[in-house]
Amino acid sequence: MGGYVQDLINLSTRLTPFSGDSWVSAWSLFYWAWWIAWALFVGLFIGRVSRGRTIKEFVIGVLLVPSLLSFLWFSVFGVSALKQELSGQHAVAQATQADVSTALFTLLQSFPLSGVLVVVATLLIASFFITSADSATYVLGMLSSNGNPHPSTAVKIVWGVLLSLIAVALLLSGGLSGLQSASVVAALPFSLIMIGMCISLHRALQQEKPRHRPPPRVSKGS
Repeated sequence: MGGYVQDLINLSTRLTPFSGDSWVSAWSLFYWAWWIAWALFVGLFIGRVSRGRTIKEFVIGVLLVPSLLSFLWFSVFGVSALKQELSGQHAVAQATQADVSTALFTLLQSFPLSGVLVVVATLLIASFFITSADSATYVLGMLSSNGNPHPSTAVKIVWGVLLSLIAVALLLSGGLSGLQSASVVAALPFSLIMIGMCISLHRALQQEKPRHRPPPRVSKGS
């Protein structure tokens, strides 16, 4: 955690334009672009399910709590994997080189109650994919239904089937690198839209502030 906080600004602004380092383009820039491209789905979905919440509750529930849980997750399991590697146990590193998707389960097998942990990890991964697919089908269904906040089940099923077929085609063709490039290209123009949305949000909050300002207190003498 200390190293993360210490290097946060340095690594966030690192571009390496002359050294030709592939880390920045393959990880930092890609994941920035990935989340910018996902902003439409995530924003509309979370905004829909958070209706009625205050801005404070929204920020705590969407930003702070998931970030703290992520810090805890990476600290516990990341340090556990590094400790095994430093102690001469190379099972996790070998699993990562063979198939990175099996590294977590290889690590969990070295813990007590490994069977229970594997089941819990599988449920967490499944819930992640289900939530992502649900948000994507909901938003696509809403956009293809003239902005209807309650798209029909048939429309969402059609989008779910199409997304599944596209994912299978990409996996079979090995086209994930092309998907990464496409997400970066799509995120660049949408980043300008996000800047405009930030300005619009600020103006909307400024207009909303006088409406919720408490009335002035009147003294007894007056």
